[in-house]
Amino acid sequence: MKKTIGIIGAGMIAKTIAAHLAKAGYSVTLSNSRDAESLKDVVATLGEGVKAATAIEAAKLDIVMLALPWKSLAALPSMTDWKGKHVIDATNHFLTYQPDFKLADLGDKTSSEIVQSYIDGAKIVKTFNTLSYKIVEKDPHEGNGRRVLFLSGDYADVKNESMEIIKSIGFVPIDLGSLATGGRLQQAGGNLAGINLIQI
Repeated sequence: MKKTIGIIGAGMIAKTIAAHLAKAGYSVTLSNSRDAESLKDVVATLGEGVKAATAIEAAKLDIVMLALPWKSLAALPSMTDWKGKHVIDATNHFLTYQPDFKLADLGDKTSSEIVQSYIDGAKIVKTFNTLSYKIVEKDPHEGNGRRVLFLSGDYADVKNESMEIIKSIGFVPIDLGSLATGGRLQQAGGNLAGINLIQI
């Protein structure tokens, strides 16, 4: 049986990934900073496998995907006991969006290492963050190939699990290594951010 996936955040990338996951047969719970009722119309468009709940309820599921604004990270510690939790980090450290896309100062850390500090004990994989939702929402099969999604992390079990999820929704995973190394390449402003590749 496929694991349940809770998504904290209900922006465009969260909705796009939720739709892909539902199509692949996953049970997905979408949440925002308000309540389930505010997402009623949204989930109705995403597929039968998607439902709405509170962020606290989404955080209790088997796998948690973070797709919330950078400024909202401070809400994470109180949501659940994060120890041992499998977390997919799709956040980017934008303080503002169009037109300037201002980035937070991370010092010598990667964005996922900062996220890790808010969810102590969680096992994080960074993925779903490098491409615009307008690209990700398309069929991942293009020509004779499939679209690439990068990932990085420090735990082999969670990386393998995430790679299987990525494959199951039609994309090709490419492992970039640790959060410190790979995370820096794929985070906003990194060398691989926005790079749209097709594996033939």
